[in-house]
Amino acid sequence: MPVLRPVRRELLAGPVLDVAPALLGAHVSAHGVTVRLTEVEAYAGTRDPGSHAYRGPTPRTEVMFGPPGHLYVYFSYGMHWCCNVVCGPDGEASAVLLRAGEVVGGMELARTRRDAGRSRPHPARDLARGPARLASALGLDRAEDGADLLDPDGPVFLEVLEQHDLPVRSGPRVGVSGEGGDPGRYPWRFWIDGDPTVSVYRPAVRRSRRSGRATARGAS
Repeated sequence: MPVLRPVRRELLAGPVLDVAPALLGAHVSAHGVTVRLTEVEAYAGTRDPGSHAYRGPTPRTEVMFGPPGHLYVYFSYGMHWCCNVVCGPDGEASAVLLRAGEVVGGMELARTRRDAGRSRPHPARDLARGPARLASALGLDRAEDGADLLDPDGPVFLEVLEQHDLPVRSGPRVGVSGEGGDPGRYPWRFWIDGDPTVSVYRPAVRRSRRSGRATARGAS
């Protein structure tokens, strides 16, 4: 069995490309459900055209510019909540999107949240397979924006592996526009090789200007 320990703020204060793969295998617990992280994406704030924080702080992204170890939650496409771990030095706005995971605690509660209104239940591997599904399984929304992930009495708690020896792969981020037409320039998605809960890769879809709809910038 893997040995877990509460995450240290010093770990999360490191460069986002170091923090992101280190979070694989970590456990996130919230509202009676625990998810083991199997896929994440790194976003480097004002240095990253795929980041919400690329153009500087706004009321929406303020938590990303604060100290590491807090949760950044945002509403995606007017339908879903997604969550990120704020990392890097205070003021630099980098974050790690929690893309996918395996429900390892509170399975029935996760199913209640994810299967509501469905005639057939989701396969277990799909309960937290994708950032919106993961947030839904954990019961996360705007109320948890800014939550301290190091507080064991808080709404969301993060534990990482004591020893990290997982087979990790990396590649382009999923559905991210604003990368200069070259998604390979940002191989900042990290996942556990061979894990069935890892999401399917989809490149960004560029819609025509005539339609008046543009692809949203990437996750965090």
